[in-house]
Amino acid sequence: MLARWNPYREMSQMRALMDRWMNDGEAVPEPAWSLALDVAEQDEAYLIKATIPGVKPEDIDVTFKDGVLSIRGDVKEDQEVENAHYHLRERRWGSFCRSIAIPTQVESDRIEASYDAGVLTLRLPKAEEVKPRKIDIKVA
Repeated sequence: MLARWNPYREMSQMRALMDRWMNDGEAVPEPAWSLALDVAEQDEAYLIKATIPGVKPEDIDVTFKDGVLSIRGDVKEDQEVENAHYHLRERRWGSFCRSIAIPTQVESDRIEASYDAGVLTLRLPKAEEVKPRKIDIKVA
């Protein structure tokens, strides 16, 4: 299967790499691929999900520092097929990294992480001072 070359796709990927480098202040790893995330905000916490199939939980590094959540890991190249000519090879391998800024304060010591069926789920509880509060109105 041949894919038509699209120079705009390559420029878009390069721009995303440069934006990440400029915003995060980190050097971009060699062949890294971006990790797709779902980020949902609840009243009490942020819920973040990432699909990372085929990676052991101990091979995933999750850090939270200065309001930035980072997820890093490495997918090993499949070396089981020997003496073969691939007709199609689409599965990704290599390093992955994704960092996102969390817009409000989080209780970092209460962050929870779970991994089930290739899905990493993170729960980042909001700090008490940023949680919405109902204000009762007193009647005179």
